[in-house]
Amino acid sequence: MRCTLAAWLGKTCLSAWLVFSFGLSCYGDSSHDNLASVAVPSSSYTSGDTSLDAMRDGFAPRSSGDWRHGSYGNWNRTGTQWVEYTWDRPIVTDGIEVYWWADGRGINLPEASRLLYWDGDQYQAVPGVDQVGVERDQFNRFSFEALKTTRLRLEIDSNGRFSTGILEWRVWDNGQSPAFPPQLTLGPDRIVMLGGKTYLNATLQGVGKAGEAPLQWSKQSGPGAATFADATSTNTTATFDTPGEYVLQATAGEGDLQVTETLNVRVETLPPETPLGVVYTKRYQIDSPLWNHRAKALITKWIPHCVEEINRPDLKEGGINNFVEAAKKLRGEPSQPHRGYVFSNAWVHQTVESICIALMVDPQGDQEIIAAQAMLRDTLEDWIPKILAAQEPDGYLQTTFTLNDRMNRWQPESRSGHEGYVAGYFIESAINHYTLTNGTDLRLYNAAKKLADCWVAHIGPEPGKIVWYDEHQEMEQALVRFGRFVNDMEGGGAGDSYIRLAKFLIDSRAGGNEYDQSHLPVQQQYEAVGHAVRAVYLYSGMADVATETGDLDYRSAVMSLWDNLINKKYYVTGGVGSGETSEGFGPNYSLPQHAYCESCSSCGNIFFQYKMHLSYHEAKYVDLYEETFYNALLGSLSLDGGTFYYDNPLVERKPRYPWHGCPCCVGNIPRTLLMLPTWTYTTSSDGIYVNLFIGGTTQLAGVAGTDVELVQQTDYPWNGKVQITVNPAESKEFALRIRSPERSVSELYTSTPAADGMEQVLLNGKPVEQRTENGYVVIDREWQAGDTVSFELPMTVQRVTCDPRVEANRGRVALRYGPLVYSIESVDGNDLNGVLANDAPLATQWRPDLLGGVVVIKGKFADGSPLLAIPNFARNNRGGGSEVWIRSE
Repeated sequence: MRCTLAAWLGKTCLSAWLVFSFGLSCYGDSSHDNLASVAVPSSSYTSGDTSLDAMRDGFAPRSSGDWRHGSYGNWNRTGTQWVEYTWDRPIVTDGIEVYWWADGRGINLPEASRLLYWDGDQYQAVPGVDQVGVERDQFNRFSFEALKTTRLRLEIDSNGRFSTGILEWRVWDNGQSPAFPPQLTLGPDRIVMLGGKTYLNATLQGVGKAGEAPLQWSKQSGPGAATFADATSTNTTATFDTPGEYVLQATAGEGDLQVTETLNVRVETLPPETPLGVVYTKRYQIDSPLWNHRAKALITKWIPHCVEEINRPDLKEGGINNFVEAAKKLRGEPSQPHRGYVFSNAWVHQTVESICIALMVDPQGDQEIIAAQAMLRDTLEDWIPKILAAQEPDGYLQTTFTLNDRMNRWQPESRSGHEGYVAGYFIESAINHYTLTNGTDLRLYNAAKKLADCWVAHIGPEPGKIVWYDEHQEMEQALVRFGRFVNDMEGGGAGDSYIRLAKFLIDSRAGGNEYDQSHLPVQQQYEAVGHAVRAVYLYSGMADVATETGDLDYRSAVMSLWDNLINKKYYVTGGVGSGETSEGFGPNYSLPQHAYCESCSSCGNIFFQYKMHLSYHEAKYVDLYEETFYNALLGSLSLDGGTFYYDNPLVERKPRYPWHGCPCCVGNIPRTLLMLPTWTYTTSSDGIYVNLFIGGTTQLAGVAGTDVELVQQTDYPWNGKVQITVNPAESKEFALRIRSPERSVSELYTSTPAADGMEQVLLNGKPVEQRTENGYVVIDREWQAGDTVSFELPMTVQRVTCDPRVEANRGRVALRYGPLVYSIESVDGNDLNGVLANDAPLATQWRPDLLGGVVVIKGKFADGSPLLAIPNFARNNRGGGSEVWIRSE
């Protein structure tokens, strides 16, 4: 029988915090409870992809590298760090166990560790535990004289080179501690689609019988009924009969030891049954002061630079040489080992796709572009045979595996081999090669089908097939993109098997960890966690699958992940990934300005938002990918096209660089930026959606039974005037939907003064009534060649403030003009620590002489010194440092 604290104190006279211990503790004995389960953990620092709660979940690791159930870590800190348990009433303990985390990367075993206890006034060393063991792959166990305290602290000394971490820290009760209420956690808030279910996974921890306390789910508030599959189970589901905001509650324990926690659930209606149509990028023309300059830099400088690097036989990261050597191996000739990372095929395939898109840009007589395109065309003719010669007879293509006889396809131990990651990029490159040649050259298309068919033949739920997933997602979204394309090109459901395989690969993710989003079945994931690129690629693929199948669990999970990402973990530049962990997300509202915001994660976020737009037909998703496009991604490349950023923090002090030790972004950036027709337009059964405002000419096929040429004339984003000329091949009735921008979709940010929507809309020079649906102004009529729609988007300087829960941005303000977020640079004489008064006048000025021509924001700091802000995409092209968030009064 458990002895309560009051009864114990009544029987025992204590004049000190130390209590005599009767013998050694029997660790693991059921009579000895782990008091960590009812403690409140804290630390000197916790890295964003780790959790203090992981130390006290009762999990027994298999090794110091086994972080399947999470971990605590302080990456990338060294020196002495501490972790602490606090109890709301004194506990009595006579032993601890610590299982150290060492992942072989940034986290290693401590040099030393000490256990301290709180004596009521200060921390004291626990006698006999001045040095806690630091052995690998085991619980480091220690007994000591029983002590009564409300706090225990581990001080951890790193070896100076690595950070430290803990998988499990147990604190054993000697049988004399008081009773505690259980600790109850319900997981993240979420969204569920009407008619679908949400998965409820409560965690109940406690000492003794408290950890087994009965639990009861109920609805606290909401507009309709909430029905629980099992209202007494920690793991159950709930369904709802009415859209709206709900609060669910769970109660556990009894009497004075009862605890209640709540969970917010928003129930939303389903999207339209039919998704929007993809506008495939084909030959197009750009006529924009900004985009002509950026496209030229990509076509004449950056992509040729990537080609030059990839062609180097000594490129240590690996390039086209791996395909050449794999082809030799397949022919039975002597071959060299694979060079570089296992995923080194990726930047070759990305660059192939970039070349294909670059060749679809009309050079309009520009001799530099014409010369560059000729070189790129020659590169394609050189590379394509080399790549295809490395494809194995059954269609498999991954040179790491072909050149390494010890690596077996699709095995659990090869999940880190990036088989799907590189295969996905190859498949995607085939789509734009097909559109480049209008289907007259099917070499890559047929090879991509052969590769995809190989995967379909070997992976799946049927007997004899493999259940598998890749640690790094990409194949999933590539298979859906390719499946849609094959269906559009060939009809008859020819691509459906690829879409089914994409869902199977995603469904197979389970039993892993948060780093690669395999910690839970995807249908039960409601918070963006882990490696940011992997995450947004997964969410993009999930959005694809939800759109194609209508699966309600997928739709609910995708919308929940979108909500968590955009409203709790999203940077004002449209970047994602705080970098508090290994290229990953941090906790909610943790957005340090020294962000990671990897360029590939910006690409992935654009893909994700675009897929959400296809499914929901709403403009807010385009508002978001426009934000990422102009700020997080466009600025990853220097203005001259010669250097780039792998990561894109909001405080920057270093220049861009020509290459990177992990060049996964080098081809991803241009293939995403140049696919302008796809991002600018989508179609529906009754018309066209105009999403981005970029001057140029694009051909759209099959709109209401005719082809339509759209010509945009605009200097956006430098001013808001836009004219669209609609040229159908024959007069047809259809709807033209033009995005009416919203500048602050994320709940994290507030922009003032308001600058949403659009000014007066004119049709052939005459005003028309603005009818808005889902963020689009809709003009429905019979269109004839030469019809014009003109309008003006409000463009004014806006101050952006952040949710105060984001500590890094408290007392700071960012500046926005249209879709552009701005930075201040030291090279312009700005005091990067200067304060901007809340009422300081701000004005814009067109500067054709600066940074290739930009609109700058001018004003004065509170001390009277001048302020000059430039678009964030143009930062750090002249040396010095830059900052987005400015100190405010």
